[in-house]
Amino acid sequence: MNTTQEKRARFRALHQSGCFVIPNPWDIGSARLMEHLGFVAIATTSSGFAWTIGKPDNSVTLDDVLKHLTALAEATGLPLNADFESGFAGEPAKLAANVSLVIKTGVAGFSIEDRQVDSLDNLYERSLAVERIKAARQAIDQSGEDVILVARSERLLIDREAIHEVTDSLVAFAEAGADCLYAPGVAKKEDIAAMVRAVSPKPLNVLVLKGSLSVAELADLGVRRISVGGGLAKVGWTAVMGAAKEMLTGSFASLDRNISGSDLNQVFQSFR
Repeated sequence: MNTTQEKRARFRALHQSGCFVIPNPWDIGSARLMEHLGFVAIATTSSGFAWTIGKPDNSVTLDDVLKHLTALAEATGLPLNADFESGFAGEPAKLAANVSLVIKTGVAGFSIEDRQVDSLDNLYERSLAVERIKAARQAIDQSGEDVILVARSERLLIDREAIHEVTDSLVAFAEAGADCLYAPGVAKKEDIAAMVRAVSPKPLNVLVLKGSLSVAELADLGVRRISVGGGLAKVGWTAVMGAAKEMLTGSFASLDRNISGSDLNQVFQSFR
């Protein structure tokens, strides 16, 4: 298995050119499946992880997340990007302390949102959001570790029309030291292209939850990184809920469409 330093170097290189898909597994098994299938990196999903422990999104603890990240980072040879939500702290100094903790889990990168920790319907004022990114950047630099800092603006999830405001925030985050920029909710080609130009030469991550744009189309727009958030986890939950509801009606037909146990055992054999 690759060392943490090797994985971080590979992850840094992925952000320099081209376009790659970074799927979001939710546990060790799904992470190892992504590695088996040939993906070059993985990212955690706050919602996907929360659902595995029977909680709604944005309700897990810092300790929960740190244990989860440590387990996934140790379980595969792929670089791991952490969905670190809002950093589990509002004040820049406390955020920086938490960044030091997330670096120690072995992740190759992590994201920090501008959503308020104690009020999910509200965002930090841009000036404070920028100070938080600066604090995270300083914590990384002081650690001496080569970890990618992803700055996220969540405003489009609250106001779909705030494209220009969000783009300005991403530019400010890039200037504050973010290595990669991310605005969940951007979907129109012209908006994506404008964001790519605005933050250049820093890379842009685009979240895809529906099959509207292909990898090739997003790459042509200049997108460097494509993630799916809780999308894969929802695919799994949808299948399980559908099969379970069918059982309640007295039918087990869904079980006929399963992948075989021997095939799954073969997938995980190499990780023993």
